Amino acid sequence: MKLLIIRHGPAGDKEKWEAEGRDDRLRPLTSDGKKKMRQAATGLARLVPKLDLLAGSPLVRAAESASIVASEYGSEVLTLDSLSPDRAPEEVVGWLREQPTAQTVALVGHEPQLGVLTGYLLTGRPVSFIELKKSGACLLDLEDPLRPGGGILQWLLTGSALRCMDE
Repeated sequence: MKLLIIRHGPAGDKEKWEAEGRDDRLRPLTSDGKKKMRQAATGLARLVPKLDLLAGSPLVRAAESASIVASEYGSEVLTLDSLSPDRAPEEVVGWLREQPTAQTVALVGHEPQLGVLTGYLLTGRPVSFIELKKSGACLLDLEDPLRPGGGILQWLLTGSALRCMDE
């Protein structure tokens, strides 16, 4: 399985949002964040031309980002609670194991959870040693059967690098 891990695009200021008493789960992408995510999604489609499955976190900024990626690929988005920021990587791995026919899966979520998931898939330990920038992504090759520590990192790109592929 190929696993495309994507961090959501730029969202509104977290401190300002929370200072206004708003729930962080509802914080959306900014207008510029939507534009940057669209450009990054175009770059992603050049690198990974086909997705079999696309899942995103239920938090608004990730759901909006996943929707943008879905429109680039002409696919649908599955909302996956295990991509919420406070969830353990084992939950996502369990879900991935339930997708045996999917050859290329994309996940849209949050840092530091995505970094921890990536570390878990690459080393078998739930630690982050990479940082996914906003609208950045990485591609992993996962062996069959999927096991933590059995993944291989193919590439890791920032959102700005992905946006350059749109030009």
